[in-house]
Order: sequence, then structure tokens, then C-alpha cells
Amino acid sequence: MSVLDLAPISSGSTAAQALRNTVDLAQRAEAAGYHRYWLAEHHLTTGVAGVSPALLIQLVAAATERIRVGAGAVQLGHRTPLSVVEEFGLLDALHPGRIDLGLGRSGFRKPGASAPAPAPGPAAATPPAGPRHTPEGLLIPAPYDISRLIGSPLLARYTELVQFPGAELPDYRDQVEQILALVRGDYLTEGGLEAHAVPGEGADLQVWILGSSAGASARAAGALGLPFAANYHVSPAAVLEAVAAYREAFKPSTVLDRPHVLVSADVVVAEDDDSARRLAAPYALWVHSIRSGRGAIPFPTPEEAAGHVWTEEQRALVDDRVRTQFTGSPQTVVERLRVLQRATGADELLVTTITHDHQDRIRSFDLLAHAWQDVVSGKLDEVVV
Repeated sequence: MSVLDLAPISSGSTAAQALRNTVDLAQRAEAAGYHRYWLAEHHLTTGVAGVSPALLIQLVAAATERIRVGAGAVQLGHRTPLSVVEEFGLLDALHPGRIDLGLGRSGFRKPGASAPAPAPGPAAATPPAGPRHTPEGLLIPAPYDISRLIGSPLLARYTELVQFPGAELPDYRDQVEQILALVRGDYLTEGGLEAHAVPGEGADLQVWILGSSAGASARAAGALGLPFAANYHVSPAAVLEAVAAYREAFKPSTVLDRPHVLVSADVVVAEDDDSARRLAAPYALWVHSIRSGRGAIPFPTPEEAAGHVWTEEQRALVDDRVRTQFTGSPQTVVERLRVLQRATGADELLVTTITHDHQDRIRSFDLLAHAWQDVVSGKLDEVVV
């Protein structure tokens, strides 16, 4: 069980306070026994301070002692392999054996730009159009159409300010292979020249690939024999297809001899189900700000969320994310996480929690850690849903 932190900014608060909260939560997560602490990368939003995973990783790793710290994930759509390896080489030099390099494919093309032909590989399964439950009881909602963001203010700002003007997105697998070669120290340029990233070469990094579909990310992770993180909390409709595509494409490597899957989930835990639902109530409004193309707003209070008048169209826009958020008492959430684990065959789970009040977020992680440890140790019987 590990933690994903977006460094959220609450309404009425500041980015500086969000960063202090991240350090505090990381220290408490380490004390509670969580295995990894990953930091996300987001840009041009007023509600998230996590714009640079490498800087946040250094902040967290310096404030902790044992917990693995990593990126969930570095967005390769606007980065070069060398810049990534050098940054994470620095982190490994400072905190050897503790750094995870999670690689994401994020990057937007301007409307009308052509996409490269898909890399050869196993045919990606198309998720069914309607919601369903797996035999284990996991909800797989109807797919969200991300093309709705085309032409949105967020996309316009992103393509203008985050990506280089006129830049084309590079081939994702090619980028990952360059990163691996630079870390191994056997990189050769197209002209046959050696290139050495120092620091970075020989770094003791765990390299992960994160993906939200059965596309290029899942196939690259499998073909290269790397561990794969599937995003149920971002794209719940596609999680089963993503994991299946990864396993189908998997080839043993010097890193792994068998597939290794981590699955993310959005959770809010409190002493009882009603309290957890109240703390989680602003989540729908926060997701709507993202899905409507504005970018994540500062996380509202429950009272601010209660004052929002919803239209049916707005509710439909966030329904899949709201229904797949795991909220409730420790036992309620643990039962649902066990369902997620069984349905996906996950080797690890990665949980993210956002509440308006920092202390509520700390309490959620503490309650979950204790309940999960009880299940793992056999103190609580596993409940089959």
C-alpha cells in the first residue's frame, strides 16, 4: 500500500501551505508503514501545487528516512530523456536506493495535428460502452470521452505554455528506451556516438510506466519488462483492459521475470461511512473543474460543495469518478480495495486522498493503514463482496 500525493491546494489556502502539508503527510505516511510516496505532475491549475515531481521528491526524501519516494508520473510529452535521467540521477545520488522514476505519456496535440501511427503490439480491447460490475464486484463505469477537452481553455493554455511551439510528441516507447539506455550507460546517438548522463548513469532507480488505457503505455511497459501502474482513480473504465494489455505484451527482462502491477484508487476514510461521505462531498465539484476544461480548482469545503446547484449534464460529467471513489469507514474502504485488488490482480495498491482540511487527510491515511495492516496480518477476516 502506497501514497499518491497531488499537493492539493485547499480553498482559502496557499501553495506554500500545500507544500508544507506534503512534507508532513509524507513523514506520517512513513511512520504508518506505507511503502512508497509518489508525487504527481500537473500544470496550469489553481488547485494543485505539484508542478515538478523532481523538486517535490527532493523535498520529501530529505524529510524522510526509509520510504521510497517517486514520480507518479513525469510527463514525457514535454521532456527529453536526458533531462529526466539527469534530474533523477541527482536525486539518486542524494538518496540512493529510494527513488522511483514513474514515466507518463501525458501531452496534448493541438487540434488538427496528426497523430503518429500506433506501435505494433497486441490489439487493445475496447471497453464496453455501459457500466458493469466484475465477478468480484468492482464497478467498471462507462468510458469518459476525453475528446471533450479538445478546444477547452486548459488545452489551449497547455499547448501554448507547456509544450514547445510547433513541437511534435515523440514516440513514447522510444523515449523510455532512451531513458533506460542512459541509466544503463550504453546509449548511442543516431551517429553511433556514446553519450553519458552524469549523474544518472548507473543510478539505482526503479523505473515504472503509468497508463490509463490499453494503448502505448501498457504495451511499452510489457514489452520492456517494466512494472506497470494502472490508473483506476483517473480512468476507471479502462483499468481492466490496461492491465490485460500489459500482461499480454509482457516479456521477462533483467528487471522483472513476471508482470508486476500497481493499481491506483481515490479514497476517503473516516470513523464512519457518513463522516467519510461528508469529507468526500467536494470531490465531485473538484473533478468537474477538471473535466470541464478549466483545470483543478482549489479543493472546496463541504459547505462550499453543498451550495453548488448541479445540472444533470454536470453530474453526468463526473459520475464515473464519483462512483469509483472509495469512501467510508476503514472496514468499508478496505473491503472495496480488496475487491479492486482481486479484480485487477494487483501486486500493489496506490491510494490518493484529497480533503479540504489537512488533518482529515492525515486521519484518512492513518485509519486506512491500520485497517489494511490488520487484514494483511490476519487480524481481520477478509470480507468477500
